[in-house]
Amino acid sequence: MEKKVYSVDGKELRTITLDDNVFGLPVNEDVIYYAINNELANKRVGTACTKTRAEVHGSNAKPYKQKGTGRARRGDKKSPITVGGGTIFGPKPRDFSYAIPKKAKRLAMKSILSLQAQSDRLTVVEDFTVESGKTKDLVKILSNFAKDERTVIILKDDDAKIKQAGKNIPSLSFLSFNRLRAHDLFYGRKVIMLETAAKNLSQFYNAEEKEAE
Repeated sequence: MEKKVYSVDGKELRTITLDDNVFGLPVNEDVIYYAINNELANKRVGTACTKTRAEVHGSNAKPYKQKGTGRARRGDKKSPITVGGGTIFGPKPRDFSYAIPKKAKRLAMKSILSLQAQSDRLTVVEDFTVESGKTKDLVKILSNFAKDERTVIILKDDDAKIKQAGKNIPSLSFLSFNRLRAHDLFYGRKVIMLETAAKNLSQFYNAEEKEAE
């Protein structure tokens, strides 16, 4: 697949050949769904907690005697049918995380990259950084490629300066080529990929496939 490479000013510089094994695959919607659900489940804190009747503070004594009052029989004040009583089958702290096969996760990432490339949401830009670390300098660059929409930048390495410049932009997220997130990548309306990151992605996924064989 051929893609144009743009300068930070939005001018066309050259073309680059993207690996069809990463950017030109048929889109597998099922595996994308599983990968996104897996990420969302793994992010859940799972700290919701309710008290059962054994944990609610209160007396164990009956509020009145069993017979002779003409009222319905009652247990203690901690009964779930009483205001302030325990909760039946309420949530307890739990771990929602689970793992999916590595091959499935790898296929999901390549399917999303292929989807974004085929839908022209993916833009390859020459390698750049923001030496000043200032948000306004990064916004000036982004204005040539995205207009107030959810944007993802795929980096070639862990660039602290560009991340510092983008931390105040709520619609922007950063992904390293070897640590992609399916949710951010799929819902990104604009994906800006650095030129070296495109090459690194091909090498990274091809190397993983060889190791899996």
